[in-house]
Amino acid sequence: MLSTAAVEAIPLSTDADRVIRIAGTRVTLDTVIDAFLTGASPEEIAQDLPVLRLDDVYAVITYYLRHRDEVDAYLRERRARGEAIRREIEAHSSQLGLRGRLLARLGR
Repeated sequence: MLSTAAVEAIPLSTDADRVIRIAGTRVTLDTVIDAFLTGASPEEIAQDLPVLRLDDVYAVITYYLRHRDEVDAYLRERRARGEAIRREIEAHSSQLGLRGRLLARLGR
């Protein structure tokens, strides 16, 4: 039996663009949490992303559950930033309307 509780570091790191990733990988926090929130178990996440260790997936999910408001705010900010970038690209793209034309061909 353990006589004292061990302190474990959360395997997260922030890159130069302020994107939080699972330490030592290119997998983003967004990817793991989105998979978890859509019903994937930690085992399924680790199986789908073999670069991740199962214990790291559990640690990240535990961190999320203990800091849900903070992580949710980060995820909202990331989605908003991504949406703004998408709109900017679409506004300057010479392929405006391409998606609509392709969907029209598919009858959607």
